Amino acid sequence: MERLVDTHCHLAMEDFANDLAETLERARLAGVEKMLIVGSDEKGSLDAFDLVSRESSSRLFAAVGIHPHDSSSASDGIPDSVSELARHPIVVAVGETGLDYFYDHSPREVQKEVFALHIALARECAKPLVVHVRDAYDDAMEILRKEKTHDRGGVIHCFSGEMHHALAAIDLGFYISFAGPLSYPGNETLRKIAAGLPLERILCETDSPYLSPQPKRGKRNEPANVRFVYEELARVRGISAQACAETVRDNASRLFGWGG
Repeated sequence: MERLVDTHCHLAMEDFANDLAETLERARLAGVEKMLIVGSDEKGSLDAFDLVSRESSSRLFAAVGIHPHDSSSASDGIPDSVSELARHPIVVAVGETGLDYFYDHSPREVQKEVFALHIALARECAKPLVVHVRDAYDDAMEILRKEKTHDRGGVIHCFSGEMHHALAAIDLGFYISFAGPLSYPGNETLRKIAAGLPLERILCETDSPYLSPQPKRGKRNEPANVRFVYEELARVRGISAQACAETVRDNASRLFGWGG
């Protein structure tokens, strides 16, 4: 496969501090053409922006925001530094933001409030959202509907909900992104969802350093491994991996506006 995109990775994290150049080279050799470097808190957002700025290439783009785990740190508002970065051209999305009721590291009501603040920021900056949802799909869909996100859209990253959640998100103008769990033996339900959605609304990601696909399970994940997600998606849909990659690449370009 050629010209792949990894629509969600965390290369600015400490996990890649010692071999970032080698990681980027492995991604290039694996055919990964573009990567979205995502920030999850104020420092992570600044680091993601700095990384993309340093690389100064058409391969890397940034997303900035506050993860629901850290919503308590933004209960008085999204930090000015993050809001300012969101307006920069190399930042193509706001997030990751959303709701996480699995860990509940921040109170749920605070998560909801900070999620709504990110939606407002995305609308203000005219950029899409990168949304994290875990065990909170009903509330997340309700907030997206209430906040009328059709005009901004975005992506539900590393999707783990049910088919009706995916379809509801698509109706709200969102894309559905699949990561390494699509390849896990026990995730047949997730594969059925991936097979049944419009391919024109699907993205692929690694969420590296997390969630390595089955062939790399137990090892640190990295963007080069996104090819395994494409291969699994192509398999369940009965199409060639290259055809799958071309459609997903076009989807990402349409959403993030980063060129074909």
